[in-house]
Amino acid sequence: MQSFRTELENPIVEQDIIDLEKKIALFKGGNIDEEKFRSLRLARGIYGQRQPGVQMIRIKLPYGRVSSDQLRRICKVSDEYSTGRLHITTRQDIQIHYVSLDRTPELWAELERDDVTIREACGNTVRNVTASETAGIDANEPFDVTPYADAVFKYFLRNPISQEMGRKFKISFSSSDEDTGLSYLHDLGFIPKVKVIDGKEVRGFKVMLGGGLGSQPRHADVFSEFVEADQIIPFAEAVIRIFDRHGERAKRMKARMKFLIKDLGLEAFLELVEKEKTALPFKSYPIDYESYDAEQKLPEAPFATVEEELGLDFEHFKLTNILPQKQKGFVSVGVRVPLGDFYTDQARKLADLVEKYANAEIRFTLRQNFLIRDVRADLAPYFYQELKKIGLGERGYNTLADITACPGTDTCNLGIASSTGIAAELEKVILAEYPQYLKNKDLVIKISGCMNACGQHNMAHIGFQGMSMKAGKVVIPALQVLLGGGNLGDGNGRFADKVTKIPSKRGPEALRILLNDFETNADGKDFLSYYDEKGQIYFYELLKELGDASTVTPADYIDWGNSEEYKIAVGVGECAGVVLDLVSTLLLEAYEKMDLGKESLKNGRWSDSIYHHYAGLINAAKALLLGEDISTNSYANIISKFDEQFIGTGKIDLGGTFAEKVYEINKNEPTEAFAKTYAAQALEIYGKLKSFREAEVEA
Repeated sequence: MQSFRTELENPIVEQDIIDLEKKIALFKGGNIDEEKFRSLRLARGIYGQRQPGVQMIRIKLPYGRVSSDQLRRICKVSDEYSTGRLHITTRQDIQIHYVSLDRTPELWAELERDDVTIREACGNTVRNVTASETAGIDANEPFDVTPYADAVFKYFLRNPISQEMGRKFKISFSSSDEDTGLSYLHDLGFIPKVKVIDGKEVRGFKVMLGGGLGSQPRHADVFSEFVEADQIIPFAEAVIRIFDRHGERAKRMKARMKFLIKDLGLEAFLELVEKEKTALPFKSYPIDYESYDAEQKLPEAPFATVEEELGLDFEHFKLTNILPQKQKGFVSVGVRVPLGDFYTDQARKLADLVEKYANAEIRFTLRQNFLIRDVRADLAPYFYQELKKIGLGERGYNTLADITACPGTDTCNLGIASSTGIAAELEKVILAEYPQYLKNKDLVIKISGCMNACGQHNMAHIGFQGMSMKAGKVVIPALQVLLGGGNLGDGNGRFADKVTKIPSKRGPEALRILLNDFETNADGKDFLSYYDEKGQIYFYELLKELGDASTVTPADYIDWGNSEEYKIAVGVGECAGVVLDLVSTLLLEAYEKMDLGKESLKNGRWSDSIYHHYAGLINAAKALLLGEDISTNSYANIISKFDEQFIGTGKIDLGGTFAEKVYEINKNEPTEAFAKTYAAQALEIYGKLKSFREAEVEA
């Protein structure tokens, strides 16, 4: 384990990895509470699997971009530490499975050699910043959002304000009004706009706020039709600070920002955001898109010959998989990856192909595929030939047959029924019985293994959610059928209605019934218009017989992809779950945050120092409240309860209220003078709180 400590060029990253190694050792030695350690490893992309003793590692790829060198590095890591399988997620990440916890620091160090991180890929953090895979090549885009997505990703990576929030926080960028980045279901969504101000074209974004999926999907609110580009990072930071302070921390299912906005009301939430602006380190944050644009050069690829006549196969492939670019003479090649799974032997050949004949990168998509960009139009047949050789030449990119599915019961603790199994069966039905839908891009099927909606089932035209149902005295795997969701563009979307629940094994028949009815009766209407015309009850009646539990057969007892009878085996979910910490662990962590604050102060990072000291005070206060068996559900709640329990009763004297001291953070600009004053005050308060706790323990 010594080698990575001297080979990494970035000392911050190196220290991060060393700290993880130390924490693993402390955990193995019984010196860190299991729940606290879970929170720590999740923030480093290490996620417990359904299978005991192994981890899933989520590799964070901002806006889905990966270079040829990075892809080779990921392959090397997957072969050495995992199984050689690469899984593309609906947030443009890559996941690898069956990794030993002890080897994760070494794995992380290997990835960082090519600037690939796992930091904050899971946990209560700002997750991967996603974007339309067509950003930069979209003929309809006002401008390329890539440099803006990249700047947001870099700004919040390791940022103190977003390390231990109540829940995860998701940000997206769309390339155009088509909103293929799905802004309406994100905590923050950005759609590019250009506005003429004083005779000049100014770049900005329509900003969507407070969306989300899960068991209670919420459509994001429009914060503004136009926010100038240099204001998006200050606004995002203010929003995240308020979410961190006031967001729910005790009830996991109520901890996303959408619930905070619902509870406070949008106006009150935005008032808090406005007040927070005083504390921001940047009132404006210009993003240097011109340098980025200057670096974007179209490749001068060599000529390549096609070895044999491609015939109709290539013509069919062209219909769905070859996309025009705004750059004249160039196309993109969409590669369909069934269920998001491909393998390192394929990925290495892919890396070589795009390095030699395209722009040496690919972009993973929200539909678990990838897009090869900047391919010279005359090379499209060659790319098809080479993709076929490595098993990646399937047609139907972004069509009905291109089904999105989360891992479900394959590896996820929360999976209730197999999502990948039913997805594979539905794809077989479409390929064999409905080949005409291999070119239909107006219908979308998405599947999740549970209500958390990692497969985005509740925003699809046709969605399936893994469930269980009773058939007499037997519990069998089931699917909730949802219909009528979809992306309408420009920040507008709709969520699907729950229509009926059926045994999982009847999923293919349900799809047949829906497609046959649509073909027979829609009369040229699109699916959403047809669904609205007929209504939810019509489709319930259509599928009702399939949901009859009295007619199940022994085949229904077994889930797709399994050979044994179904058993519910839902583990402890780690999708940024909120945990309660031991008093000693919290006090230790408070001290560590004070140390981080001192380090930031020494390096002139005033805002970071202030926030680290603030977080240290909160952890120390929470520790004392926990010692009194007082529950809390937000940082703001911790502050008020601490004053009530310790200051108001005279148990601790701070020369004022805890709230007055702590909330200086949002009443002062983050100057050097204030950072030093706040740090000294925080250390003094921490000392008093620690002394109080020690006296109580001794008594």
